[in-house]
Amino acid sequence: MTINEIQDEIIEDFELFDDWEGKYEYIIDLGKKLPELAEEHKKDENIIKGCQSVVWLHAYEEGGKVFYEADSQAIIVKGLVSMLTKVLSGQPAEEIMKADLYFIDKVGLASHLAQTRSNGLVAMLKQMKNYALAFTSKEATTK
Repeated sequence: MTINEIQDEIIEDFELFDDWEGKYEYIIDLGKKLPELAEEHKKDENIIKGCQSVVWLHAYEEGGKVFYEADSQAIIVKGLVSMLTKVLSGQPAEEIMKADLYFIDKVGLASHLAQTRSNGLVAMLKQMKNYALAFTSKEATTK
C-alpha cells in the first residue's frame, strides 16, 4: 500500500468513533499492539529529542525500503508512534521524505493533543524523515 492509502485507512478507522474518548481508547489500543522494541535498540542515540515522554526509534533499510521500529514508556505516545510507523514503514526513502501526513489533521490529532504531545509528534515525524534522508544519502554515495 502507498503512504496515502494507509493514511486514508487510518482516517476511515477514526471515523468509526463519535467522540474523542473513543478515539483516545483506539490510540491506546494501537500502542498496546505495537511490537516490543528489542532492548538493544533502547539506547540513548535512538531517543527522539523534543518528546516529553521517552520515545525510541530504530530505523533500517532493506530492499530499498525503510523500516521503523519504535517504543515509548507512555501508552498514548506509543499509540501515536505506532500510527507513524504504520504509515511510513516499508516505504522507499524518497516517498517518506516527500510525504504529506495529512491524516494527523484529518483525524483531529493536531487539535486534540496537548501542545507537548503535538510537539512530540512533530519531532517523531522529523526524525523519521531524517532517517530516510540518511538512507538516501548513503545510497547516493555508494553508487
